[in-house]
Amino acid sequence: MQIGELARKTGASARALRHYEERGLLVPERSRGGGYRDYTSEDIVRVAQIKTMIDAGLTTAAVKRYIDCARDGDHGMWLELCPNLRAELASLSECLDARQAELYERQQRLHDLTSAG
Repeated sequence: MQIGELARKTGASARALRHYEERGLLVPERSRGGGYRDYTSEDIVRVAQIKTMIDAGLTTAAVKRYIDCARDGDHGMWLELCPNLRAELASLSECLDARQAELYERQQRLHDLTSAG
């Protein structure tokens, strides 16, 4: 299948698919005649894995390091955790916790400003 069809089947834009390819996350075959990208049904699964990992906050560099840990099952995609991945996810979670606390404090300051008087 070509890039447009993969985009339709996965909900990823053609631009995102090209970006994944540039980052080494997708490696499509090339057609002999025109050099068009040729994707397989496995690429549909791979794009879903990539999108899930990115949506969880991983960078494309981290996705590249850990994409082979991605597994699909009856309950969706999950990651088989190795020590390095576990540490990276814990670090990401800590950053999100800190950001959430910062946003809460900002919200409280806004509340204080609007209720003063």
